[in-house]
Amino acid sequence: MRDLNRRNFLKAVAGGAGVLAGPRAMFAQNTAESGAGKKPNVVLVMTDDQGYGDLGCHGNKIIKTPNLDKLYGQSVRLTDFHVAPTCSPTRAGLMTGRSCNRTGVWHTIMGRSLLRGDEVTMADVFKAGGYRTGAFGKWHLGDNYPSRPEDCGFTEVLMHGGGGVGQTPDYWGNNYFDDTYRYNGKWEKFKGYCTDVFFDGAMKFIEAGKGKPFFCYIPTNVPHGPYLVAKKYSDMYAGKKAPAAFYGMLTNFDENMGRLMAKLKELKLVDNTILIFMTDNGSSAGSRTFNAGMRSGKGSEYDGGHRVPCFIRWPAGGLGGGKDIGNLTANIDLLPTLAALCGLKKPKGPKLEGTSLVPLLTGKGEKWPDRILITDSQRIETPQKWRKSAVMTDRWRLINGKALYDIKADPGQKNDIADKHGDVVQKLRKAYEKWWAETSKRFGEYCEIVLGSDEENPSRLTCHDWHGGRVPWNQRMVSSGGKANGFWAVEIERDGDYEFALRRWPQELDKPITAADGFWAVEIERDGDYEFALRRWAKELDKPITAAVGRGKAINATKARLKIADVDETKDIKKDAVAAVFRVKLKAGKTKLQTWFDGEKGASCGAFYVYVKRLG
Repeated sequence: MRDLNRRNFLKAVAGGAGVLAGPRAMFAQNTAESGAGKKPNVVLVMTDDQGYGDLGCHGNKIIKTPNLDKLYGQSVRLTDFHVAPTCSPTRAGLMTGRSCNRTGVWHTIMGRSLLRGDEVTMADVFKAGGYRTGAFGKWHLGDNYPSRPEDCGFTEVLMHGGGGVGQTPDYWGNNYFDDTYRYNGKWEKFKGYCTDVFFDGAMKFIEAGKGKPFFCYIPTNVPHGPYLVAKKYSDMYAGKKAPAAFYGMLTNFDENMGRLMAKLKELKLVDNTILIFMTDNGSSAGSRTFNAGMRSGKGSEYDGGHRVPCFIRWPAGGLGGGKDIGNLTANIDLLPTLAALCGLKKPKGPKLEGTSLVPLLTGKGEKWPDRILITDSQRIETPQKWRKSAVMTDRWRLINGKALYDIKADPGQKNDIADKHGDVVQKLRKAYEKWWAETSKRFGEYCEIVLGSDEENPSRLTCHDWHGGRVPWNQRMVSSGGKANGFWAVEIERDGDYEFALRRWPQELDKPITAADGFWAVEIERDGDYEFALRRWAKELDKPITAAVGRGKAINATKARLKIADVDETKDIKKDAVAAVFRVKLKAGKTKLQTWFDGEKGASCGAFYVYVKRLG
């Protein structure tokens, strides 16, 4: 349980456990006390699906990113910096300083994007060190206790649901414009484009600090699909051989980076703020236009899938000036690095795999070793050995345990030279075997969603987190009403009476289980003439009604079934019922939860949404 582990962590910090020691501690203390004795603030910005080549400063002649280009010129740049090839795994490694596979996160859906409750996060470390902590944008490590950002050290949270706007855990109907997001645990309507909203929230959080140091995490959902942006941004790239909406989303993001940097300057926070920009994996669309000479894109084991930008600026700490660092580094290094730079205690808990980059960043301290790092792309229920893997050193890349590339001589990874360097292949295979043996010990475990906790009661479960089978991970798939089903891995926190409301549609729609299309409940305030403009897309997009997906599909369900622990109950679905409600007694413990909507002639699917409440 996360609460227990976090209490142990905070207790250890209070007792002085894991204090930084040696030359790095002296550097951290000196730099943290610069600037009138204040610890540095930290702003960590990460885009979603922007690759190394999706930046003007990296040689892209089409995209417009003037503010990121400016930050590039002011920063220390990690030019051989690696993450996981997809969203959730990168976030897990970043937040914990550990290989994502160790944390239970190796997929983006299927219950394998949920962060285990015994992990200690970057936000936990900052919070324990007296920092204000805020997160704004995309979390994608769990929408239920104990994996939500507010369970993982963040005290102010503004996030959409799931892995992208319009995915199953998100508020129904969100489309990037004037959407509804979770703000400190409650759904709230916001005006404006998603990226603008998240940066607005982050800047308000920064400004409200009143001198207390802050850790502000801004992981945007752009430019992840669907590629939606105001027409004026996509029009910038009309007629060019480029993904217009994708690049337009990044140009809008770049404007927001400019706003953020201007706000830091206005508040006189530039000098003593560590500003980091990075991305979460290779490009999802731009790699077909410009990929900085790398092979492949998002999801790939080749460098184009996981080598990403990382800019670090901290004027008061001497980090800047447009300096390149070409050593092999990774997202797992940022937690120990920031802990050292800010003079924070290291977490006492799961062992960190990342290494503090302070000696590299400052040019001081011990010689940097030639290290071996491993990343992979699993995206299945249980990881498979060597699947889409890269074993990396400063010079070499061993791909899937077989192909070997000299990344210095062959950055495009075109020439497999494994047959010429058998000794290197064996060395890297041996390193992987050791890593796999340690990492795979918990692959058979689930990250259970906890039900009945005071931290989240009621709980809203979505099919995004089903294990097994076909997982409807976005709202379009829910609308299609396909024969999909799976189970949730859950933990009942305490004995008691529980209510389970099985729904086809989320509560905000209030639609019957068997309905195909929705309706709005409205009140006409006064008599008069009214104009109704029926649109498939928001007005800002100016897209045809017939573009992309069609209408929802009805399901012919007559019975609902709930199975959890030793409970297995079935009941008729009443006409026009929006939910099938079960009240059952449960014992505390880990178990599986599965549901069914059954109809005639074998038609069946799971309840895409289940609302669970502990009674009393």
